[in-house]
Amino acid sequence: MLVRDAMSTVVLTIGPAHTLRQAAALMAARSVGAAVVLDPDAGGIGILTERDILNSVGLGQDPDTERTHAHTTNDVVFAAPGWTLEEAARAMAHGGFRHLIVLDRDEPAGIVSVRDIIGCWAPARQQVPA
Repeated sequence: MLVRDAMSTVVLTIGPAHTLRQAAALMAARSVGAAVVLDPDAGGIGILTERDILNSVGLGQDPDTERTHAHTTNDVVFAAPGWTLEEAARAMAHGGFRHLIVLDRDEPAGIVSVRDIIGCWAPARQQVPA
């Protein structure tokens, strides 16, 4: 299977000036664990994950004043839609992260997560009779 078969095409895009609370609310509303941060001043495309928000709150930082730009990963590893799921899993394992932004013609086309890959590799859940 390929990344294009597993990726979510729901791409939440936010800006660098959003607060962490705003980012968390948007992520929760869309049931996603990561947001693409578009910041032309910081090199273009970055990623903010639920772990970034959790780390900030765990340090006692105020999610109403902390801005996403201070917590965004800008040194991003991108996937291509044509990568195999094995390539994506290898990149995630090597980098120690759980989400990859999928670029198609230099534009965010989706996000693939560890959960997406497991969902493709694991057999479908079966209903257990009550």
